[in-house]
Amino acid sequence: MARLAATGLAGTTVEWFDFYLYGIASALVFPALYFPPALPRTIAQLASFTTFAVGFFARPVGAAVFGHIGDRMGRKAALVAALVLMGGATTLIGCLPTYAVLGPLAPTLLVALRFLQGLAIGGQWGGAMLLIVESAPARRRGFYGSFAQAGAPVGVVAANLAFLVANALTSQSEFLAWGWRIPFMLSLALIAFAYYLQRRVDETPAFRQLQAAHDARALAAAAKRDAARSPPRTSSPLVEALRTSPRQILLAAGAFLAVQVSFYVSITFVVAYGSSPEWLGLPRGTMLTAVLIASGTTAPTLLLFGALSDRLGRRRVYMAGTVLMVLWAFVFFPLIDTRSPALITTALCVSQLINSMMYGPQAALFGELFRTRVRYSSASLGYQLGSAFGGALAPLIATTLLATYHTTLGISVYIAFASLISLFCVALLRDAPRGIAAENAA
Repeated sequence: MARLAATGLAGTTVEWFDFYLYGIASALVFPALYFPPALPRTIAQLASFTTFAVGFFARPVGAAVFGHIGDRMGRKAALVAALVLMGGATTLIGCLPTYAVLGPLAPTLLVALRFLQGLAIGGQWGGAMLLIVESAPARRRGFYGSFAQAGAPVGVVAANLAFLVANALTSQSEFLAWGWRIPFMLSLALIAFAYYLQRRVDETPAFRQLQAAHDARALAAAAKRDAARSPPRTSSPLVEALRTSPRQILLAAGAFLAVQVSFYVSITFVVAYGSSPEWLGLPRGTMLTAVLIASGTTAPTLLLFGALSDRLGRRRVYMAGTVLMVLWAFVFFPLIDTRSPALITTALCVSQLINSMMYGPQAALFGELFRTRVRYSSASLGYQLGSAFGGALAPLIATTLLATYHTTLGISVYIAFASLISLFCVALLRDAPRGIAAENAA
C-alpha cells in the first residue's frame, strides 16, 4: 500500500502539474500572446479564461472514454494512456507559436491542445484513485485514497515553482518571449512515468476479481450461445452506469461543486485579480508565492481529513467543509483586498484548509458509491461533471461578476451558493447497496 500510495501521489502530481500550468499561463501570459493585441485587457483575460474552461468541458468526455477503457481493460491501462496524452498535449503547448506568428490559428490550436489536456485529466483521476482505493484496507480507505487527492496541491506547488523560477531567471520581455515555455517542456517526464507504471504497477484486486468472474460468465455464455447459436450481447460500462446510477452520479457532481469553485477562484482567478493593473496591481511574484505557500500546506491536511473520514465518516467531514466554506467566502476577499502579502497568504491557506475537508475524503466517498464493473466510469463521470460546471466556469464567472459590479461581494455570494448546493447533494448521498465495501465483505 505504501508503494501504491506513493505511485498514485506521483501520478496525480505530474498530471495536475501539467493541467495547472495552463491555468497560471491563462492568467499571466496567454492574454498578451494568443489574442489580438488591440483587445482590451479585460476582454483578452476573459478570452484566455474561456480557453482554460475548454479543458474542463472536455473532462466528462475523457471520463467516458477512459472510464470505458478502465472498466473493460483495467485501471492501469486507462491511467497510462491518460498520462501519455497529457504529456504530449502539454509539450505541444510549450512549442506553439503565438498570435503574432500564426494569427487566428494560434488560439484555435491552443483550444485544441487544451481540449486534449481535458480528455487526459478526465481519465487520469479515476485510474489513480481506483488503483489506491480498490487495494486499500476498508478501515484505511479514506487515508490511502487521500494520497491520490494530494497530487492536486503538490502539482499546484510544482507548477507555481516552475513559473516562479522561470520568472526569476528571465526579464519581463524574455519571460513573455520564451521563459514561460520552459515549464511546459518539463511535461515530457510524464511519458517516462507512464512507462514506469506500465512495467512496475499491478492491477487492482477488485478489477482482477471482476475479470475472473467475467471470464467464468463468458465461458458459460459461450456454451449457451453454441447451443442456441445466438450472437454475444455486450453492454458499455458507461451506458450501464447511466442506466443504474444516474442519481448517484448527479449527486456526486453536485457534491464536487464547492471544491471546484472555491479552489479555482483561489489558484487561478486570484492570480489574475491580484496582479492585474486594472484590479489590485500587485507584483506577479507576490500572488504566485501566496498560492505556492497555501498549496504547500494543503497536502498534509488532505491526508489528515482523509484519515479523519475513516473514523467519523466521509459525509460528515465533507459536509462540515461545505458549511465552513459558506462562511469563509465572505471573509476571503476582504483579506485579499488589503493588498497585504501576509493576509493574502492567510486567506488562501484557510481557504485551502477548508477545501481539504471536502477533497481529502472524496476519493473514498466516490469509490464507495458504485459497483466495481462500472466504478471507473461512474466515479469519473460524477467527478468530471462537477469540474465542468464548477472549475471551468469559476474564473469566468468571477471575472464577469467583478467587471459588472466592480466589487468582490458577488464572487463571495457565488462561492457560498455553490457550497450550499454541495451541502445539499452530500446530504442526499448514500452508499450503493453493493458498493465497494459490501463487495469486499462478500
